[in-house]
Amino acid sequence: MTTLVPFDTLTAHQRYKLMASLIVPRPIALVTTLSAGGIVNAAPFSMFNMLGEDPPILMVSINAHDSGALKDTAVNIAREKEFVVHISDEAMAEKMHRCGDRLPSDQSELLHAGLTPAASARIRTPRIVEAPVAFECTLWQTLETASRHIFIGEVQCLHAREGLIDDEKWHVRLDDFQPVGRFGASLYTSTRDRFTLG
Repeated sequence: MTTLVPFDTLTAHQRYKLMASLIVPRPIALVTTLSAGGIVNAAPFSMFNMLGEDPPILMVSINAHDSGALKDTAVNIAREKEFVVHISDEAMAEKMHRCGDRLPSDQSELLHAGLTPAASARIRTPRIVEAPVAFECTLWQTLETASRHIFIGEVQCLHAREGLIDDEKWHVRLDDFQPVGRFGASLYTSTRDRFTLG
C-alpha cells in the first residue's frame, strides 16, 4: 500500500515540506557573492547540485524572502555574473549554518560566522579559506519560476584543501573528505557511514 499525494491539491509550502524532507540527503552550497558596495555575502543553499562536466556546470536554486524580496545572494549573482560555491565539511558545519542568519546587506556573514575570505584566482568574488572545496563560477544561465531564481554557474576553477586531490590520477581522497548534507528542516547529516556495492 502507498499514500497517493496529488501535488495539484497542495500549497507550494506543503509541496516544499514534502520534497525537501524526502529528497535527502542534499549537498549544501555555501555561496559567496559580492554586494554592490564590495561586502562579501555568504549563504548556504541545499537546493544545489552538479549538472554536467562539459561544460562544467552546477546549479543553485534560491527562493525569495517571505516578503517577496530577493535574497542578497540572488541580487548579487544577477548583477555581478559570478559566485563561489563551497562544500562544507564537519569542521566548519557550525559556521556554515551561522551564515544562514539573516543580516543587513551591508554586513558580511563571513565576519559574523568567523570565516576567512581569500582572493579567488579567476573572479573578483572571494572564496572561504576554511572550506575544503571551492568552485569559482561565472553565470552561465538563469531560470526563473514563480518562487525561485535558479542560477547555473560554469566552473572556472577549483580550490581544494592540500592533499585532498591526487593530481596525477585526478582522484579525490575520500577518506579525507567529510562533507555534511541537509536532511530536512534543521537536520544535517554526516557522510561517515559509507559502504560499497558491486
